[in-house]
Amino acid sequence: MTSLSELPIRDDLRGRSPYGAPQRPVPVALNVNENTHPVPEDVAADIVARVAAAVGGVNRYPDREFTELRTAFARYLGHGLAPENIWAANGSNEVLQHILQAFGGPGRTLLGYAPTYSMYPLLASGTGTAYVAAARDADYELTPETAVAELRRHNPDIVILCSPNNPTGTPLGLDTIEAVYDATDGIVVVDEAYAEFMPEGEPSALTLLPGRPRLLISRTMSKAFAFAGARVGYLAADPAVIDALRLVRLPYHLSAITQAAALGALAHADEMLATVGDIRRQRDRLVTELARLGYTPHRSGSNFVLFGGVDDPHATFEALADRGILIRDVGIPHHLRVTAGTEAETTAFLEALAALGRPTPEDAGADEAPDRAQSAPVDSDA
Repeated sequence: MTSLSELPIRDDLRGRSPYGAPQRPVPVALNVNENTHPVPEDVAADIVARVAAAVGGVNRYPDREFTELRTAFARYLGHGLAPENIWAANGSNEVLQHILQAFGGPGRTLLGYAPTYSMYPLLASGTGTAYVAAARDADYELTPETAVAELRRHNPDIVILCSPNNPTGTPLGLDTIEAVYDATDGIVVVDEAYAEFMPEGEPSALTLLPGRPRLLISRTMSKAFAFAGARVGYLAADPAVIDALRLVRLPYHLSAITQAAALGALAHADEMLATVGDIRRQRDRLVTELARLGYTPHRSGSNFVLFGGVDDPHATFEALADRGILIRDVGIPHHLRVTAGTEAETTAFLEALAALGRPTPEDAGADEAPDRAQSAPVDSDA
C-alpha cells in the first residue's frame, strides 16, 4: 500500500497531521465545545419541513448569493447591518479560509496571539500564507499595549483576534481590537465563535464596524445555536470585503439544504438560544468548583473552562475517559479544557474529577504564570 510520504504532496504539508479531536463513544462528551443541549423538538420539526421543501428543488442549483439567508443573518445580528454586509459558508472555518484566500497567500503573513485556535496556522498553510504566533500577557490576557507591540514587531498583512479566545476562554476588550485596527493597514479579523456566551450586555466587536472597512467579524451557528452538525458560519464586514470573498468561493458553495436548515434555526433564534443562560451558569459553576478542588481555572467568557494545576494532563484525560467523561488535552502544560454541558453532565465531570484526588499545592500553582507565548499550534476547536 502506498504511504502518504510517497505521494508528491506539497513540501510544506509533509510531516503534518490532520486536524481533529479525539472521538470516543462516551456518555458525557465535553471535549469540543458543542452546545450539548438538543435542538427543541418543535424547532427541529420546522427545520425538517423546510429541508423537505428544499429537497423538492435540488435538481436545480441553489441561490448562489443565498440572499434570504444573508437577510436573516443581518436581522439576527442587528447593528444596522444589511444583507450586503453578510457572508456565509460551511462553518466558520470555511469563512476564515475564504478570507485567507482573498487577502493572504504567498508572500503574505497572518498573525495570531498564541495560544489560540489551532486551525489558524493550518488554514494559513493551506493558502500559502505564513503564520506568526505572537505573545500574550500573563494568564493569557491581551492588552492593547502587548497586542500593538507584537503587531509592530511582525508587521503582518492579516491579524486574527479570537474573542473570547479558544482554548483559554479569555474575553477580549474592544480597546484591544481598536488599538490593533489603528496600528495596521492590513485586514483585522475578530473570531467571535463564542460571542453569545459573554456576559449579558457585553458589547460585541460588531459595534466597531462603522467606518472600519478592514474589520471583519466572524461568527458561527455551531456553538450557541446548537447547530454544529449543520456546518454554518457567517461573517459581517464592509460590502467591499464581501465582494472580495466572492472572488474565491466555490460555485454554489452553500447547498439548498444548508440554507434551508439555517433559515429554520434563525427563524427560531430565541428558542435556539434559550439554553445560553444555563450554559453560562454551568461555566461559572465549573470555575467555582474547579478552584474548590484545588485547580486554577482561567477567566472565561465562552462555553468552556481552561484549568491549570493538572500534574499529568494525559493521565487525567485518560482516567476521566475511563469513567465515561471526555474532555480535552489542548497541549498546554499542566492544563486541561472542559466544555460547560448540561447540569447533569457538569456534575458527572466534577464528581469524576474529584474522585481522582486533589492536585498537590505544587501542582496547583504549576502554571499560574505561563509563558507569554506558545509558538506551537494548540489542539482546540472553534
